[in-house]
Amino acid sequence: MAKRTVADQFIEILITAGVRRMYGVVGDSLNPIVDSIRRHDGIDWVHVRHEEAGAFAAGAEAQLTGRLVACAGSCGPGNLHLINGLYDAHRSMAPVIALASHIPSTEIGTGYFQETHPSHLFQECSHYCELVTCPEQLPRVTQIAIQEAIGRDGVAVIALPGDVAGQEASSPHLEHTYRLDQRPTARPSDQVVEEFADMIEKAGRVMLFCGRGVAGAHDEVLALAERLKAPVGHALGGKQWIQYDNPYDVGMSGLLGYGACYEAMHDCDLLVLLGTDFPYVQFMPTQPKIVQVDIRRERLGSRSRLDLGVWGDVKETVRALLPRITEKTDRSFLDRMLQRHRELVARIRAYADDVRGRRPIHPEHVAATLDELAADDAVFTVDTGMCNVWAARLIHGTASRRIIGSFAHGSMANALPQAIGAQLTDRRRQVIAMCGDGGFAMLMGDFLTLTQYDLPVKVVIFNNGSLGLVALEMLVEGYPPYQTGLKNPDFAAIARAAGATGIRIEDPGDVKDGIREALATDGPVLVDALTDPNALSMPPKITGEQVKGFALAMTRLVLSGDADELVNMARSNLRNLPRP
Repeated sequence: MAKRTVADQFIEILITAGVRRMYGVVGDSLNPIVDSIRRHDGIDWVHVRHEEAGAFAAGAEAQLTGRLVACAGSCGPGNLHLINGLYDAHRSMAPVIALASHIPSTEIGTGYFQETHPSHLFQECSHYCELVTCPEQLPRVTQIAIQEAIGRDGVAVIALPGDVAGQEASSPHLEHTYRLDQRPTARPSDQVVEEFADMIEKAGRVMLFCGRGVAGAHDEVLALAERLKAPVGHALGGKQWIQYDNPYDVGMSGLLGYGACYEAMHDCDLLVLLGTDFPYVQFMPTQPKIVQVDIRRERLGSRSRLDLGVWGDVKETVRALLPRITEKTDRSFLDRMLQRHRELVARIRAYADDVRGRRPIHPEHVAATLDELAADDAVFTVDTGMCNVWAARLIHGTASRRIIGSFAHGSMANALPQAIGAQLTDRRRQVIAMCGDGGFAMLMGDFLTLTQYDLPVKVVIFNNGSLGLVALEMLVEGYPPYQTGLKNPDFAAIARAAGATGIRIEDPGDVKDGIREALATDGPVLVDALTDPNALSMPPKITGEQVKGFALAMTRLVLSGDADELVNMARSNLRNLPRP
């Protein structure tokens, strides 16, 4: 009878913990692990073309399912490639366990070929990171890593030398099963709830601002909004959890914001932050009183001044709060913000409709068409940059839609690999990757993973030949865009050469038919939509410094002889500028 190896023990513990897939690229020090997966039912190896894509895919699967997902990299360069995707998974609170395969244990510390020190390298992007040096250590380290990843919602890393992985396993006495369906709730003390209620009673105008921590608390938050006659805004991470079926919605704040959210946050008497780690302190108000509710105590007060920090999950906190507060009758603040929101959103929609016939194609037209034609339960994966803007403003949330991006880490090239992980959770569900041309090109090799596994992901590239958000950042800081242009190939032709369906859209009149065809086609599809490089995102509030920066950059463009570029930019954006 063949011996049970350390690799076998490791894989069996992962299967018991609910892991169904391990993403990675095979390599020598990983051979015992990969062979063990070959021999075990219940877990699959997904061969990506770059380990970074594997980590992104694992993170996306974990976010969609709430289940532990694994990725792996061979020794040295192989596991180093994981690090960016692991940073994203960790900051997205996705339960991922990463195997960083290591050089032979006898060679550690000698400057051996491909030697790195993964137990040091992954410390910052994980809750737990440990080196296994002998078979007896493996079961306990793996169990701890699993508990850390699941219990603290993030990444755990195990560094395992290839020679140790091939040794005979130790006693199984430390192996055990998991109750993966249990998750405790946290309710604040009565004293804190009473303080919270008292602040609400004294406030005339209350506003709720929601992050992804409101997941599962949709009904409770809307009940609170109704009781307080409070407008409800959200960060991008909270959009999918609170925007749908919400008569109090006033949009989003931040660099990608839209609607009346920013105004409501600054005009209220009491701002209630619910489950959000919104990072942009420059968009936070300083005048109203602020209460923050979060299950993670370390986040209370990390982004703004607080008058009260409430340690608890949103659902249980609101449930405890509702019986203690009197229903407000004055709707004037709410109605004013809702009216303002309708005006601003109508302007965005009107602009998107108005530019439907413009050539080059305006990206708003593409995004609005995706929103119109996509399934109500579609999963959108969204590249960092301008695609984030179009998704935030034009893709509507429903009770079943999910929107995944690198919202906390802000990495380029996330949408395509995240779509791989999203699609593998359910091949029948519609998965749409909204990719920037720069982001897609960065990890373009993993389009081949779609064709290898015949994953029916629909990749829509907003091909403007530019790093658009970087160009905007330069403009607001007073610099003319430089080195942001991209010389792109025909991405649709590349898709066809890879064995997938490729659709190239150059005429705005073809956008709707092209996207409809893509969504109706079996298998992987790439839509290469040539969009206007001069279409820029405008934040919900333009500051004096930003105006000065734009003016300075425009002056420099004229003086450098690029007046035509200035005219094109004005034509593309003037009607989309926020107005008082």
